[in-house]
Amino acid sequence: MLNKKILGYAAVAFVALAYSACRVPTLVQKTARKITTANYNNAPGTDSTNAAKVLWRNYFTDPYLVALIDTAFINNQELNITLQEMAISQNEIMARKGEYMPFVGYAATAGVEKTGRYTRFGASEANIEIKPGVETPDPLPNFGGGLYARWEIDIWRKLRNARKAAVARYLASVEGRNFVLTNLVAEIAHSYYELLALDSQLDIVQKNIEIQSNALKIVKLEKESSRVTELAVQRFQAQVLNTQSLQYDIKQRITETENKINFLLGRYPQPVSRSNGNFETLVPAIASVGVPAQLLENRPDIKQAELLLTASKIDIQVARANFYPSLGLSGSLGVQSFNPLFLAKLPQSLLSSLVSDLAGPLINKYAITATYYNANAKQIQAIYNYERTVLNAYIEVANQVSNIGNLEKSYALKATEVQALNQSVTISNNLFKSARADYMEVLLTQRDALDSRFDLIETKMKQMNATVSIYRALGGGWN
Repeated sequence: MLNKKILGYAAVAFVALAYSACRVPTLVQKTARKITTANYNNAPGTDSTNAAKVLWRNYFTDPYLVALIDTAFINNQELNITLQEMAISQNEIMARKGEYMPFVGYAATAGVEKTGRYTRFGASEANIEIKPGVETPDPLPNFGGGLYARWEIDIWRKLRNARKAAVARYLASVEGRNFVLTNLVAEIAHSYYELLALDSQLDIVQKNIEIQSNALKIVKLEKESSRVTELAVQRFQAQVLNTQSLQYDIKQRITETENKINFLLGRYPQPVSRSNGNFETLVPAIASVGVPAQLLENRPDIKQAELLLTASKIDIQVARANFYPSLGLSGSLGVQSFNPLFLAKLPQSLLSSLVSDLAGPLINKYAITATYYNANAKQIQAIYNYERTVLNAYIEVANQVSNIGNLEKSYALKATEVQALNQSVTISNNLFKSARADYMEVLLTQRDALDSRFDLIETKMKQMNATVSIYRALGGGWN
């Protein structure tokens, strides 16, 4: 009767301890915020047409630019590094899958053991006759071989959830590659338009050198007829030299921009093929921005952050399962003998085992509790990262929408300014020839006209780059 009471108390105590062992700590929860605005700032309306859906080959019509992007997709080192990260993530799925499937292995053993005569095992061996007429060797060899298996039964789906998290991280790496593609397309296009702008500026400088050189010749003739002094000649000479020096600065920038493109294409420095048309006649593409909610679908970095958030949520489930007991099965089947010739003697040499075990944490759960809290903290980190990525995407689009509108107005004003200054150059030259304007007015007018042409080219380049930036901000370029 007393034994039954003791067993009953022991059972109750064991159940109480097991229950307390399986209790999971309470976590602080956080929910990710989604985009709630219906449109972008300065972009009224809710038209769902979105430039991000346009293939980059159709968005960029310059054949030279398309060829450069094609080459970069093959040779760019950063892209190829990202592809290897995808392969690593895919292999991680394979590793997680192997953890919840039965593991079977094989083993072969050969050894020798000398047991002391006056020990428990030695005394037992001395009194055992294995087979009449067969002397037991001393020391005793041991030969064997067989199969062994181990399988953890995934009753809490811990191992399967670990595989689901690995799948989410692999999909996130795919979106990471898409984000690299988007940035790569945008960076090459930015550099390409900068190169075209520099070519146009160099052409303007060289034409101005010719104009100013002709003006210098006229001033020298004017000096010979005593209509101007040597000071005017020297000032015109200085203006020509200053303009000539500008071309070398532009040539250096052209070299650096070409090499930047070459680096993105994964090749050593070489000339970059490009259009030789009039850069000022390029018309910026009109990009439809759609509605903000489409960013969740189009932006690879947002989808990557969302998948990493999904993986972090699954990690919490995996960490929670560590508080529950795990069930495992293990077994072995093989043969063993002190003489290799006896290994084929069945069933005497046969050995086998089948064991099941149920094990779980009881006392001192600090390690698994810390892992559980860390998984939750990483999930909250992933939520903040997701929200930051979404907010950054929205602001990028809003900035570019405003930028495109302001650049359009600025270009129209600068074009009018260039036209006015070009007419001023002609007027000042005519006035100078008729002695109705001094040489300083001519020089200042020429300098202002050159600066205004440079500014116009810079504004055109910003316009073209804005069309690239809005395309990237909307999530285009990877499809």
